Amino acid sequence: MNGFVLVLALVALAFAQNTAVRRFGLKGLRYTRRFSRRTAFEGEDAEMVEVIRNDRLLFIPWVRAESRLSPYLRFGRQENLSISGERYHKSIFTLAPFQQITRRHKVRLAHRGVYDAGNVTLSAGDLLTGGEGVAEMHSPAVITVYPKLLGENEIAVPFSRLQGEWVIRRRLIPDPFWINGIRAYQRGDSVRDIHWPASARMGEIQVKTHDDTADTRLLTVINVQMSEDQWGELMEYEQSLIEYAISLAATVSIKALASGIAAGFAANMPMGETDTPALLPPDAYQGREEELLAAFAALRIHRCRNFLSFLDDLTVFHGTDMLLISAYMSEAVEEKIKALRTLGNTVTVHLIEKEAERA
Repeated sequence: MNGFVLVLALVALAFAQNTAVRRFGLKGLRYTRRFSRRTAFEGEDAEMVEVIRNDRLLFIPWVRAESRLSPYLRFGRQENLSISGERYHKSIFTLAPFQQITRRHKVRLAHRGVYDAGNVTLSAGDLLTGGEGVAEMHSPAVITVYPKLLGENEIAVPFSRLQGEWVIRRRLIPDPFWINGIRAYQRGDSVRDIHWPASARMGEIQVKTHDDTADTRLLTVINVQMSEDQWGELMEYEQSLIEYAISLAATVSIKALASGIAAGFAANMPMGETDTPALLPPDAYQGREEELLAAFAALRIHRCRNFLSFLDDLTVFHGTDMLLISAYMSEAVEEKIKALRTLGNTVTVHLIEKEAERA
């Protein structure tokens, strides 16, 4: 009789626990996920940090946090962590009342891109019946992975030589920070250049004169097409070649900014969820490097505009140095380049197939 009562008590306890977990287990849970870094470069490591807290007076035998992640986020082996097919991430927790657990998972960032790991499915259940409650949630866990920047040994032509070829300091403009003297005011001089102390001494208006500086702008242009008539999606080995082109364009752009040159880029492929060609006109200001790198990270390898038509779009630029990165050249492309040059642009073509094979 006592045994029968014990069995009934255990069944009642299991039922009560199952009911409590199903009804209240997830309601009392707080779960957040984030990356230890907001940005990183391809090939670097980061941590994905999970924090889960049980805010109720209820023991929860197990909680499972599941999500589908990119295979380019590569996790190492770890207790209570399961990775299926390099895509499905599962963490298992056991939570006492009012307990908080923090876990840090090391992740290798194997490919450039923008990764959102915030969509999570939480399941909570008991040990005896296997019953569970399920809830969907989103945590702000986004990391932007910049393309790999190339070393000098990974570029067939050193940057210094490229700079000499396509950075033409053609248009000299007054530099307001370099004053080399004063002279009498002439019609058309800016009021901002009036030198008031000198004007008082001379008895007539005097203006400051300036040294000249170069106005240099670089636009790197990436062609995602592998041939003149290519239309469909690229094969995997072809995509690796375009990835190299993106890394080359990013490297040249960042080096240009470091040399005091306004930099931008254009590509006949889209960024993020848009379906229009990428275009960031040359510019230089604080934060420009991060802006360019984030744009390179967001590029999708997909041809959204024929390259010949895309070159026509670039005729809005005048007096700009252009570095055209492409896997091929043709007579039709040469004609488009001639048209760009007639507008005062300098255009240097950099073919990448052999270079990428060495890198």
